[in-house]
Amino acid sequence: MRAGVGAGAGPVRAAATALAVLTALGLAACTSGPSLETRSAITASPGDSHDLAIGSAGFTESELLAQMYAALLNHAGYRTHVVTVGNRELYEPALEAGQIDVVPEYAATFADWLNAKNKGSAAAPVASPDLGATMAVLRRLAGARGLTALPAGRAVDQNAFAVSAAYARKHHLKTLSDLGRSKLPVRLAAGDECVQRPFCAPGLKKKYGINIAAIDPKGVGTTPAKQAVQNGQDQMVLTTSTDATLDQFGLVLLTDDKKLQNADYVLPVVNRSRAGSARVAAALNRLSKVLTTADLAYLNEEVDSWRRLPADVARNYLESKGLLPKG
Repeated sequence: MRAGVGAGAGPVRAAATALAVLTALGLAACTSGPSLETRSAITASPGDSHDLAIGSAGFTESELLAQMYAALLNHAGYRTHVVTVGNRELYEPALEAGQIDVVPEYAATFADWLNAKNKGSAAAPVASPDLGATMAVLRRLAGARGLTALPAGRAVDQNAFAVSAAYARKHHLKTLSDLGRSKLPVRLAAGDECVQRPFCAPGLKKKYGINIAAIDPKGVGTTPAKQAVQNGQDQMVLTTSTDATLDQFGLVLLTDDKKLQNADYVLPVVNRSRAGSARVAAALNRLSKVLTTADLAYLNEEVDSWRRLPADVARNYLESKGLLPKG
């Protein structure tokens, strides 16, 4: 775990939070968390702490979102700092414990993760492509753990499938349905798990009738996977909807027109007792109403390809959208 400090941060509070997170995570490693069947919903009044820790999962997109949340809350009168914790298994217990106050999340993924934390890894998925239904489940699961899922924004980061632009033109492909109707044999560059995941090869076959001839295990959205599609070794690659590098490989996304993928819309999740106020929600909702999937892909590219600092990219974006004053 590493800790970063956002605008207006208090270094003593940042160091204290980092230490507290480590302590909380050490305790969390011993348990998967209480069951919802044995734990009542937390009904404490929403808190409005002045000093807020914003969590980041450590990858570019999460860091960008955390920096934007921090800047907006700072502008709203809060003291903020960003704490980077490696993954959901680590930062979610710290969020429950109030050692982290706000994190960027993804609606469907977080709903299924919380459900599995409650019922075990074999639990049936509760998320779906329906955002309203997914949010209803997420709010219930989060609320029982003292968390509040704020409204989902316009941006979505979910599994997506890309082909070469030349291949798409040749076969008149714009959607996954088009590919299914073509009956073309498709060698898919993806991770090993694609063979069994319902939102990968099985779903492509069942929902779209796509002829998946083979899985080329090159990983999700990796450079070798994209190169394999670029050079014609494979016909399609599994990536994400905010992949910022597709143009570099001459690739285009095919629209998931039948909604195979779950509703992984970007949203903030807050610790209710520390950051559950209407003022926090109002500050963060300003971004959710503006940020699009295309915006997020472009911001990722600025960091990953142009080597710009996430905090600078985040602030420039907020200023360009009128969410922060310039200068």
